[in-house]
Amino acid sequence: MRAKTSISERRACQLVGLSRSVMQYEPVRSEQTEALRARIVDLAHERRRFGYRRIQMMLRREGVSVNHKRTYRLYREAGLAVRKRKKRQGLAVPRIPLDQPRGPNEIWSMDFVFDAMANGKRIKCLTIVDDYSREAVDILVDRGISGHYVARRLSEIGRFRGLPLTIRTDQGPEFTGNALDQWATHHGVQIRLIQPGKPTQNAFIESFNGKFRDECLNEHWFRSLAHAREVINSWRQDYNEVRPHSSLGMTPSEFAAHHRAAKRSPATGDLNLETKDFN
Repeated sequence: MRAKTSISERRACQLVGLSRSVMQYEPVRSEQTEALRARIVDLAHERRRFGYRRIQMMLRREGVSVNHKRTYRLYREAGLAVRKRKKRQGLAVPRIPLDQPRGPNEIWSMDFVFDAMANGKRIKCLTIVDDYSREAVDILVDRGISGHYVARRLSEIGRFRGLPLTIRTDQGPEFTGNALDQWATHHGVQIRLIQPGKPTQNAFIESFNGKFRDECLNEHWFRSLAHAREVINSWRQDYNEVRPHSSLGMTPSEFAAHHRAAKRSPATGDLNLETKDFN
């Protein structure tokens, strides 16, 4: 009003019903308020995922009696806020039924299983299963496995076993990154991604991982990474060559060998190589 007219301050305050003392008031922060504000900023920097509510709890633990509304006001005035984590969006892929492969090396499934050693350090296991023979093609064990690591290991496996036509995986970053995509394009392998949150679309590897956890990971206490690799490799050999698979009626290695023999001698049609539903 005063900027556009020649009205006095007294008259302007009367017209809007505002006290002149209120208009002229300038807040003066006390030393106590400044100390509280500084402490809120320190706590926010120490605990970057804490919002004002948990900072309020921390202040009370330190014996500071402060209203939560005051804490919120100082928290906002300091420009503090916890960034909301963006949920990773999965790739939009169509639902593909769980195909029954007709021979070895037609479809492989891959997934990750996590565990920890005795010293608390995490280990990451990449499980690779042939969906037809149920063979555990490989179980790669390390502290960290990237997409480049996965591609390199698949190339090593392909040198002595050959590569599949299709590999079925979830939408983990190791499987959706450029490294595995470029490797698959170069080797003519199709990467088939399941829909997010639909593990039944990769049921063969989920069934295998359940046995792997129950019979190996939950039964051993790994002293080191080398010890974990030794135990897991021994279990894989036992799974492939000794332990009969419930849906095959024989070991996966025997089933694969019978398939190769039947393929070489088509006349011997007495062996039923049709697998049952996954178990």
